Amino acid sequence: MKIRLLLAFLLLCTAFAQAQNDPTIMTVNGQPVSRSEFEYSYNKNNSEGVIDKKSVEEYVDLFINYKLKVVEAYAARLDTLSSFKSEFAMYRDQQIRPSFVEDTDILAEAKKVYDETVKRIGSAGLIMPAHILLRLAQDATKEQQEAAKLRIDSIYKALKGGADFAELAKNLSQDPGTARNGGLLPWIESNQTVKEFNDAAFALEVGEMSEPVLSPFGYHIILMKDRKQLEPFDTLKSDIIRFLENRNVRDRVADKKIEELVAQSEGKLTKDDIMSRRAAELEATDSDMKNLIREYHDGLLLYEISNRNVWDKAAKDDEGLAAYFKKNKKKYNWDRPRFKGMAYHVKVKDDVKAVKDCVKGVPFNGWAEKLRTTFNNDTIIRIRVEKGIFKEGDNAYIDKVIFKKDTTVNGVKGYPIDATYGKLLKKGPECYEDVRGLVTADYQEMLEKQWVAELRKKYPVVVNREVLETVNKHD
Repeated sequence: MKIRLLLAFLLLCTAFAQAQNDPTIMTVNGQPVSRSEFEYSYNKNNSEGVIDKKSVEEYVDLFINYKLKVVEAYAARLDTLSSFKSEFAMYRDQQIRPSFVEDTDILAEAKKVYDETVKRIGSAGLIMPAHILLRLAQDATKEQQEAAKLRIDSIYKALKGGADFAELAKNLSQDPGTARNGGLLPWIESNQTVKEFNDAAFALEVGEMSEPVLSPFGYHIILMKDRKQLEPFDTLKSDIIRFLENRNVRDRVADKKIEELVAQSEGKLTKDDIMSRRAAELEATDSDMKNLIREYHDGLLLYEISNRNVWDKAAKDDEGLAAYFKKNKKKYNWDRPRFKGMAYHVKVKDDVKAVKDCVKGVPFNGWAEKLRTTFNNDTIIRIRVEKGIFKEGDNAYIDKVIFKKDTTVNGVKGYPIDATYGKLLKKGPECYEDVRGLVTADYQEMLEKQWVAELRKKYPVVVNREVLETVNKHD
């Protein structure tokens, strides 16, 4: 009992000390926000390379808006959505999986690979042969076989007479991968090549040359350049570890350890339970990890709630966009006229009028589909079209015909007849669809401001100015 009380007292003292070292900088809807969380966010968003840096005072409002949106997301229970839980768990697991792996684990994996290699190589060790290959197909005719045998024998005779092996390999070997290096192969172990080559090569001593050897690839003459046993583990350790790291050994070790922990719990814990516990352990001792995980957690919530209340809402609100455009139409006036229509290219003269008749009375945003189904709905492409809202310089043909500019037009190959259809808009767009991207962005900005104003009325925020003054100015 006394031990439990002592532990509780120590934990209380630790919590008190942490609170003293990391005071509350603000409360948002009654929830405390630590100075370290604010500093983490401020420093990350105002690091070197950030163009629009903010002072601490300027950043406060941005941070409050961020926290208010997260509070609203919690109120909407977005953190209970299975899609949110799944995506967050995936990211969280990516961050904490490395914590299950220690350097000794990787060293053990490297030693395991080394020991398996030693066992596989056996007493025969490793060899480094060079060879000259004359290819011979397995279905070669008798005449082709005799010709190949005659030629390889003449090469062998030349080598026995003192000819340079590397030079003959470069000039005569039909293995291009090794010929350029004088026939030299890399270090190989037993049974790494076809049996005929393997048996002949491993029977050679260093400096010894084989007679012509027939394998499924053709005739070989093999020269043994070197032999060795595998180097000690400590010599190869770094190379093996690098090899394993490039093949995601840490992921495999982490998976194995997590599976073992689940198995050891005898059904009491799931993989998610293990990962959640490890995340809590790391967050308790590593403030950077805690802030990183919280940042992603809250960032997912922020994205979803903002999408629902601003981004996706604005993009799909055609009535709202139209009304916003109508109210702010002058804002989108152009300094130069635009041509709203198309430049099109056809094979036959009759299609010039047919194209115009096809889209007459059809809304501008429906032209493309109407033209496609009418003229290009099978394997024959009857027309080529450039549709849009054009200013001077966007399209050479429109510049010449509509804007009366002296410009060179390169025709479309196979479509000798050019034409245009549409209207010249001198002052500005006809409707919001003509500048949908700009209107959507402005409408989103308006919705964002309205939403933030509502959140500030809905949820109380209290900033501790004394603590704010100590941001990045404490030990």
